[in-house]
Amino acid sequence: MIEPRLNYVSCAGAAAGTGQDSHRMAYWEWNATGNPQHPHVVVCVHGLSRQGRDFDTLARMLAPHARVICPDVVGRGESDWLADPMQYEVQQYAGDMLAMLQQLQQQAPIESLDWVGTSMGGLIGMVVSSLPPGVLPVSVRRLVLNDVGPAIEWSALERIGEYLGAPLRFESIEQAAAQLWAMSTSFGPHTPEQWLALTRPMLRKTPEGPYRLHYDPAIAQPFGALTREAAEQGEALLWQLYDAIRAQTLVLRGAQSDLLSVATAQAMAGRGPKARCVEFAGVGHAPTLVAADQVEVVREFLLAPPQQGRA
Repeated sequence: MIEPRLNYVSCAGAAAGTGQDSHRMAYWEWNATGNPQHPHVVVCVHGLSRQGRDFDTLARMLAPHARVICPDVVGRGESDWLADPMQYEVQQYAGDMLAMLQQLQQQAPIESLDWVGTSMGGLIGMVVSSLPPGVLPVSVRRLVLNDVGPAIEWSALERIGEYLGAPLRFESIEQAAAQLWAMSTSFGPHTPEQWLALTRPMLRKTPEGPYRLHYDPAIAQPFGALTREAAEQGEALLWQLYDAIRAQTLVLRGAQSDLLSVATAQAMAGRGPKARCVEFAGVGHAPTLVAADQVEVVREFLLAPPQQGRA
């Protein structure tokens, strides 16, 4: 079975407990093309409290065709934690992604760049995809926004805030899987094997023996400081970013999503890059891209031949 290689990139912003003015961001690279310098790169970025191994199933499907890069956003997974918790925000994350893309470009020139972003990863993707020519090694060609858009329902943010950063401890992987499933039923149906595979990378052993979640609990601090008024003000900026996107865009939506409304998805189809929208029944926020039908929609979109007049 194909397995990823763990790499790191140095990014601006002090890491916690190091005294250094930089931090390391980890990323998982999947490549089964037979060419370590393959020019097609697909970046897959996870949601707020998740990590890069969320994309294992999708990455294995794409790896024979591209270099698939799945970062652990700073504060998560194998990446450093930040000294200043208030830097846990999209601008910092987008800067880290630019540093990673520059490192990848130095290793092997990127000729085709695609982006798959779930929830927070989609917001980062909107920032990166809206950048003017010349900032990226190449412009984002195809963009997948997984259950996220410029307008985010406030009730969903309140729901996420109820559990984000909670000091959870688990005696076993199985107990963790059961408890995390109780918090994540909106992800839709999964087999026990699929859910265990998604759970294992979410856990870290503590010195005392039990397991904890992988992320820095301090990621909850800037999230908790967000007000409804600030979120509404940010929405206008996000629509400006969305309207600046020139990448061919696919929006995925869980039919029961409380974060991405039907109205927002419809608006995304009618303005900016005029996204194509695909909805998955029986799923809320957010599709995990593990089910075969979800993986196939993304695979077909990313690997389809160029449309006439478009990359």
